[in-house]
Amino acid sequence: MLGRGLPSQGRPVTTGNNGTFEFTGLLPGTYRVNCGAVGYEPVAKPDVEVVKGEQPASLQLQLPAEVVVHQHVEVTGHATKVTGETAAPPATLKTEEVKSLPLTEQKFMAALPLVPGVIRTPDGRLSIKGTIENQGTLLVDGAETVDPVTGSFSIDVPLDAVESVEVFKSAYQTEYGRFSGGLTTVQTKAPSSKWDYELNDFVPTPRIRAGSIEGIQSDSPRAYLTGPLHGDKLTFSEGFTYDYSAQPVRGLAYPNNETKKEGWTSFTNLYFTVSPQHLTSFNVKIFPFKHQFENIDSLIPKPQSADYAQSGFSIGGQDHYVFTSGGILTTLAQFTDFDSYSHGQGGQDQLITPMGWGGNFFNRWTRSSAQQEVQENYLFHRKQWYGRHDVKVGGDFVHRAYQGTSFSHPVQMLRNDNSVAEQITFGPAGQLTTSDTEFAAFAQDHWTFNDYIAIDYGLRFSSQTLGDPAAIAPRAGVVFSPGKKGRTIFRGGAGIFYDRLPLLAGDYTQNPTRNVTLFDTNGVPIGPTTIYRPFYQEFKEGGKEIVPSGASLGSTPYNFTWNVELDQELLPHVIARVSYLTSRTYNQFIVNPVTLSATDGLLLLSNLGGSRYHEFETTLRVRPSGKVDVNISYVNSSARGDLNTMASVYVPFEQPVIQQNLFGTLPTNVPERVVSWAALKLPRKITLSPVIDWHSGFPYSIFDVQQNYVGPPNNRRFPTFTSLDVNVSKDFTVPFLPWVRHHALRGSVRVFNVTNHSNPRDVYNTLTSPAFLHYAGFQHRSYDLALDVLY
Repeated sequence: MLGRGLPSQGRPVTTGNNGTFEFTGLLPGTYRVNCGAVGYEPVAKPDVEVVKGEQPASLQLQLPAEVVVHQHVEVTGHATKVTGETAAPPATLKTEEVKSLPLTEQKFMAALPLVPGVIRTPDGRLSIKGTIENQGTLLVDGAETVDPVTGSFSIDVPLDAVESVEVFKSAYQTEYGRFSGGLTTVQTKAPSSKWDYELNDFVPTPRIRAGSIEGIQSDSPRAYLTGPLHGDKLTFSEGFTYDYSAQPVRGLAYPNNETKKEGWTSFTNLYFTVSPQHLTSFNVKIFPFKHQFENIDSLIPKPQSADYAQSGFSIGGQDHYVFTSGGILTTLAQFTDFDSYSHGQGGQDQLITPMGWGGNFFNRWTRSSAQQEVQENYLFHRKQWYGRHDVKVGGDFVHRAYQGTSFSHPVQMLRNDNSVAEQITFGPAGQLTTSDTEFAAFAQDHWTFNDYIAIDYGLRFSSQTLGDPAAIAPRAGVVFSPGKKGRTIFRGGAGIFYDRLPLLAGDYTQNPTRNVTLFDTNGVPIGPTTIYRPFYQEFKEGGKEIVPSGASLGSTPYNFTWNVELDQELLPHVIARVSYLTSRTYNQFIVNPVTLSATDGLLLLSNLGGSRYHEFETTLRVRPSGKVDVNISYVNSSARGDLNTMASVYVPFEQPVIQQNLFGTLPTNVPERVVSWAALKLPRKITLSPVIDWHSGFPYSIFDVQQNYVGPPNNRRFPTFTSLDVNVSKDFTVPFLPWVRHHALRGSVRVFNVTNHSNPRDVYNTLTSPAFLHYAGFQHRSYDLALDVLY
């Protein structure tokens, strides 16, 4: 759906098996319906009126038999060939696509690595265009939905409440801000005007060992309910997911090899039609979650691992008002409360040995945070001046604050004979507190010169109390289609993106000191203890400046990205894309230990960090019929940067040893990757959905016994990763059960790593280890079952 008051890239829906479709939550006004399917000529229905108080607009469209590209229904504004095109369109995943794919979790975030340029690192974090998720942002219905302190994508939305997910590697619209990495947006479903429900995944997956069932391995039932509370004036929806999992971690012996998580997520949505020109919505998210033994692997057994837990909620609302002039005023407000904590399994000293970790994890912390967000923007009625102009202006206000604690007990690095090589003790517990307030204003225009060329351009101004007091971010992009039929599209753009400042940097100097003592093989200290004090220094063009605790840090990380792209229709059912993107990030906060004397040192935080990323992508999408959809992408990329960023040192857990910061290959660097997925509709209502993922192994470093780098960091790689996952589903009915008599059921079998490729995730990388360079944590074939009740 592309039009006034709707996302700029459109709002598509896919028809049901009987060809029906429905758009809900529309403001009164005039729309254009474009309907297309593989093998048919598209049909456009302009001037479709949506009027409050009347019956919903009903359309019956018949498609002439002629092959075209699109196979989904979408509503657009009065668009010509390039009116609705942008310089860097997002990758879009619709909920029905996500549900049909073999994902380890039925969550929208589990599907993001299917997008070229998006990977999931071995520690579970997402990386978009070479940067981890903390440098990006997640918007749910336009509101920021991340951990206010770290920026992690820790707040989930039930999959059944999601309409679509979009991933931007370069979003040139200046209405978007507060990120230097990728942008992920989630559009939730509008509540329906008729009552209905859906139950999914309510059959638990058993734990099978030696041919017998030993309890439950995972259980993630989901429910979705929607309907009217007061006619079509007030509608309601509720999505709910319960999540329990006891997943085995390869490389450890049962029963000490399971990482356990339990939690639930609720998303409540209300739409209230105040008048034919006025629509208001409210939503509530609740997201408690606990993850035991989160970071275990072959070298980190359960007693040495850390637990993580969170609780919180958000309350938000949006208001859309259509003026008689045709302009639309949108107001958004959201309050988020987010509390989290982490701790080890006991109070013993942590031991780091050449064969792995011993003792108990050294650090525990608590954080209590809150975020308030207000946005307001105005979309002007379309202007005519040397073409068509869609102008939007607006601003937003975000306030974040948190308080917490950080306490650590000693860390010892042992040699092979168990003698202590180095010991780290810590000062008193840090009492952490800081806040940041940001104001931003923007103006942007989508200027369509004619049917063949359009540009996006705009300017964003932002000011942060903790960071840069005045930052200006210009952006521009162009889209050009030289042919009359629009089969060839050129795109390109460039822009500056200012990130939100990490709150962990705002109170950095309040962290405990680190006291380092070296020992010889006889256990005798080699010199005095060196005390490393947390310290922040800002580097400006005129030199460096000491920043006292609690003061503004002065600078905000920012990114410059540009891209070029060619989309070409090779055949009526085959589309190819070739693109190149380059991205550089500046003013990143990095941590570096600096020794001043035998007894004095600094754990120096500075704004000298940076990174660079290059990506070449080719994608082919083949849709020979409505029953076959095949996607294959190849990505060649390079990611290099400073290694000791705040997020890499302190998120999700503080590192026991902080090495010297170096500029080198980033842990997210995957030079070559091929990812392919398909949806094949077979006879008897069977759907086969395979996913193939092949990529270069992740990089890793070699360390000595004191965890110093040996040689360049990340100069080794794991073996090439190869995985084939398959989901097979079948729809059927059970007419003798009253409560599902009018609903279809869908049974699914998911098989992961069908070829049983080893795909090791761990390596003994300490130079003196008896198992040096031996891989561990080999992955095996696994299975999952699901049963859904559809509506």
